[in-house]
Amino acid sequence: MAKPRKSDLFQRVSIRYTIFIYFTISALIMILLIGLSVYGRLTGQFSATIRKENQTVINQVNLTMDSYLRTVMKLSDSIYYGVIKNVDFFHQSETVNSEITLLYDNNKDSVSNIALLSKDGELLCAVPAARLKTGTDVTGEEWFADALEHPENLHFSMPHVQYIFDNGENQYRWVITLSRAVEITDGTATAQGVLLIDMTYASLQYMLDNIPLGDQGYLYLVGSSGELIYHPKMQLIDAGLEKENVSEIYDCRDGNYQETWQGKKRDIIVKTVGYTGWKIVGVVPEQGFTLNEVKTRLFMVFVVAFFLFLLAVINAYISSKITAPIKELEKTVNALEEGDLDAEVSVGGSYEIQHLGRSIGNMARRIQALMDDIVAEHESKRKSEFDTLQSQINPHFLYNTLDIIVWMIENEQKQEAVKIVTALARFFRISLSKGRSIILVRDELEHVRNYLTIQQKRFKNKFTYRIEAGPEVLSLASLKLMLQPLVENAIYHGMEFMDGDGEILVKVERQGGRLCFIIEDNGLGMTAEQARGLLTGETKSTSGKGSGIGVKNVNERIRLYFGEDYGLTIHSEPDVGTRIQIHLPAVPYEELVEKEKES
Repeated sequence: MAKPRKSDLFQRVSIRYTIFIYFTISALIMILLIGLSVYGRLTGQFSATIRKENQTVINQVNLTMDSYLRTVMKLSDSIYYGVIKNVDFFHQSETVNSEITLLYDNNKDSVSNIALLSKDGELLCAVPAARLKTGTDVTGEEWFADALEHPENLHFSMPHVQYIFDNGENQYRWVITLSRAVEITDGTATAQGVLLIDMTYASLQYMLDNIPLGDQGYLYLVGSSGELIYHPKMQLIDAGLEKENVSEIYDCRDGNYQETWQGKKRDIIVKTVGYTGWKIVGVVPEQGFTLNEVKTRLFMVFVVAFFLFLLAVINAYISSKITAPIKELEKTVNALEEGDLDAEVSVGGSYEIQHLGRSIGNMARRIQALMDDIVAEHESKRKSEFDTLQSQINPHFLYNTLDIIVWMIENEQKQEAVKIVTALARFFRISLSKGRSIILVRDELEHVRNYLTIQQKRFKNKFTYRIEAGPEVLSLASLKLMLQPLVENAIYHGMEFMDGDGEILVKVERQGGRLCFIIEDNGLGMTAEQARGLLTGETKSTSGKGSGIGVKNVNERIRLYFGEDYGLTIHSEPDVGTRIQIHLPAVPYEELVEKEKES
């Protein structure tokens, strides 16, 4: 089998996709050229930007730590100059203790202990620690000795576990101890002592944890003597599993450096923390910058992809703008072919396409008008056929009625004869109703009452009947000659051969927006299958007698006038009786008459 030639494939591609492909390819080439030039420029600036951002992060951390240490130092000054120095400690120890407790409560998030000791190591005041552990000699502690040897300075210890206080709540907490020499007043004499403030190591660690320096960078804290105060891998370093180049950093001034450590190049940022002499060191491995460059490449790819997508959308819009009117006309023609003559015809695009769209729309409207005329003519024909059928008078009914009248006159039952003649006249008057198919519920009930009056005399009072209707339904609209065929069916089919007297109930009631007619009899009844057959015409509605108008025709006539939501329902049981319900819309007579005139 021969392969299709490229020219054949090209001919099968629509105009829309041809425009789209050409525009997209040409614009893609331009985007790639621009993207490569922009990438070359950005790559050179990216590393400098990263270094500047890391320097900013280190400076911010330095400011935060400096602020934190100054807060602790101010707390030390407040305790010394505001509480200890200006009172006779040994005579006002309770006052000193309460004021120190108050200062502790205000700073307990960052302070673990506050204690005042004499130069002999005796605990004079402690918040919240209770007492020194038994056998503890604080005079041998480095922080204690430094404070007494250099009373003019504040001294910060290395992180350690606070073990000198006997207090279960604060035992074995990691702290950094701030110590200073103080003068304790005793009457007219003064004595030297040491003020201790334990800063919680966790608060310092919280400031330094999770500080972003690129993707693989980190920072650590070095003490004034080159000791490692904080490192994210502190435990591994203490265990000898990791190492850090602390010795060389200790001698570095603040600034940016590059070094090779364990065979890997990395950037170092050093910043000194104010009064303490501590150094914050930021470390960014070279692969961190490489990874950022990879991200830059990915970003450029994303930008190119985004612009390509945007370009595709624009090209698709332009091509669709050109071809959309034709596609819409194609959809309309397809809908018309499927029989949807109400489909909206889109008129747009160039003059030729607009003219074609208007022509198709006019053609569809003409077809729809012709079909509406055919449907209207068909419905009018069906209504005429039903009206003609309703207007037919069963010769047997008329003959039998006249025979009854003659018999009554011969037997000098003139009043009864007059009653029957009057009923017959009213029956025919309502049957005519000036040719209208819609009459009042009152007239429809009067029509069936006259019919039952005549039939009751004919069957020699073999059945009784009741007609029940409230005044609220009498002025509503009903279909003419709707009840008489159903009552006739009840008499001939249900009661003619039954033993005993028959009963017929005709009842009208309103159920919300519906009007319900109910015809009940206690006749022979029928099976459910026979009841369904009455509505479909498969079961004869009479026993060869009556007007010949079946239940099926009544049901179809109701639906023809009022719609598929209305009609008859039949409930019947053999030897029990039959109940027929007619559902119509509850509409005032005048409103429905106007609609009938308009149609």
